[in-house]
Amino acid sequence: MADIIKLLPDAVANQIAAGEVVQRPASAVKELLENAIDAGATSISLSIKDAGKTLIQVIDNGQGMSDTDARLSFERHATSKIKTADDLFNLHTKGFRGEALASIAAIAQVELKTKKENAELGSKISIEGSEIKAQEACSCAKGTTFSIKNLFYNVPARRNFLKSNSVESKHIIDEFLRVALIHHNIAFSMYNDGNEVFNLNSGSFRQRIVAVFGEKYNTKLVPVAEQTDIVTIEGFVTKPEFAKKTRGEQYFFVNSRFIKNAYLNHAVQNAFDQLLNKEQFPSYFLNLSVNPSKIDINIHPTKTEIKFEDERAIYAIIRTAVKQALGKFNIAPTLDFEQEKSFDIPLSKYKEEVKIPTIRVNPNFNPFDKEKQPFSPSQKTINKNATSWENLYDNFEQNTTSILEAQSAINENTTEKTEHLFASNFDEDTVVKSKTVVQIHQKFILTQLNNKHLFIDQQRGHERVLFEQFLTHLENGNGHSQQLLFPETIELSNADAELIKEIEPDIKKLGFSFNAIGRTAFIINGVPVELSNQPIQRSFENLLEQFKNHQPELKLAQQERIAIAMARSASIKSGQVLSQEEMLHLVEQLFACQMPYSLPNGKPIIISLDIENLNQQFNY
Repeated sequence: MADIIKLLPDAVANQIAAGEVVQRPASAVKELLENAIDAGATSISLSIKDAGKTLIQVIDNGQGMSDTDARLSFERHATSKIKTADDLFNLHTKGFRGEALASIAAIAQVELKTKKENAELGSKISIEGSEIKAQEACSCAKGTTFSIKNLFYNVPARRNFLKSNSVESKHIIDEFLRVALIHHNIAFSMYNDGNEVFNLNSGSFRQRIVAVFGEKYNTKLVPVAEQTDIVTIEGFVTKPEFAKKTRGEQYFFVNSRFIKNAYLNHAVQNAFDQLLNKEQFPSYFLNLSVNPSKIDINIHPTKTEIKFEDERAIYAIIRTAVKQALGKFNIAPTLDFEQEKSFDIPLSKYKEEVKIPTIRVNPNFNPFDKEKQPFSPSQKTINKNATSWENLYDNFEQNTTSILEAQSAINENTTEKTEHLFASNFDEDTVVKSKTVVQIHQKFILTQLNNKHLFIDQQRGHERVLFEQFLTHLENGNGHSQQLLFPETIELSNADAELIKEIEPDIKKLGFSFNAIGRTAFIINGVPVELSNQPIQRSFENLLEQFKNHQPELKLAQQERIAIAMARSASIKSGQVLSQEEMLHLVEQLFACQMPYSLPNGKPIIISLDIENLNQQFNY
């Protein structure tokens, strides 16, 4: 029988490896930026065209490569970072597998220019689909210029699965920020289709955060610092009042490498216990310095997951460090056991003579002699107040009867309005027989439909109502706008400003009216009437946060995702007290929807309980 197992050609093996290492243009950006950092660069520039599909170019001023190293860098498993297996547990660099450049060269047209500092000429290499087309000497600056053109040109199936340019650009910006934030001692710049997106000078960690997310972040940050034998923590968390309803800027770094770890995220969230409710999430930027021998970063192709030797101890240290930081800056209550309160004496004024306190005693004072006691103003106040309290009970029965009669009239009037609302807006199959609706725990609305009791989630119900309204506005382009008497200027982050460009036509159909001024600033002239009572800046940020963080839930069209994001941002929330009229109006609107029983993601809005179920619960 003939042998059937054969060695794969290098080109095919590299394309298979590329499927793990290079999932989208952002993956290639990450690898090139990390290589530039490992090369000792102090300035790195990233340029992309068509969201990286046409061009990804990274220019650095690092140490560069010789002709031989430039050629070997594209070979599989060729690396300068490790020599033995033991080196995997003593890593101080970003890349180490030697697969990235070989994988990129297998699925793109690559051009490399590099020169060492003391060399007269540099080296230029052109590769297409793992095949070296040319290598020649060239004149170039010290460092390396890496250009990737037509990514996935020979893997059309992978190229067809790429998202829109705005989505892919957002992923590239995310990867850029994950590298640029922690390497604040390096100057970074980024250009998208020739337009400058970031221009970050080297500086401190705090300066880099403020440069990326705006000047407003300077007052939001609380420094965190802790040094132990297990881990050293440094970075910042945001103050509780600036927490978001979705997971916003949350960055964990281990030895200056971005990681994802839900367990450690929970440690930070737990540190904000009793400062935030369960629907709020703080932002944080924390770098953990751990002995490389105590972690394993070789468990995931993208190296964004790390295995810790003592994860529980690190969890406890992070939680304690954040709580201490919040307490130190008077954000959370704290006890100082080191200071003796009995010695807490105010400082005297400059050159002021210290006076010895004196005690004055009335030798004729007798506390049991009521008649001879001197009359004080405080006693007069007490007697007057006692008289006022006694007056409260004058005509008590008469006043109580009047109040009860007035309340009875109000209830009769409410009943008539309720019956009229339901009689005129519900057909015979959906007649609500109860005369009132009841709010339970400021979260659910209890009403009755025929012989069933309905429990309605007020937030989800309002989301469904608004979702269908906004979707209609998007389809018809007839959203109503509330024009602002005084237009308001808002400042967004670079990533959010890029996202606005993608969804601008659709959100304008909802009623937003705005114009861009500069790269990240916008003048808001009008907002949808549903958001007219909300702060403009918060409404815009909530819309973007909902759109960014909830779009993975469903594979919906962009207009539907925008409608969902707007509905979640503008809906009433759990814990909001509603009047009888508001509850009745909400129930009426909900039953007028095409699908009143669930949200687009399948979560239920209404739960019914009929009389038979109740009888069974009471053993009738």
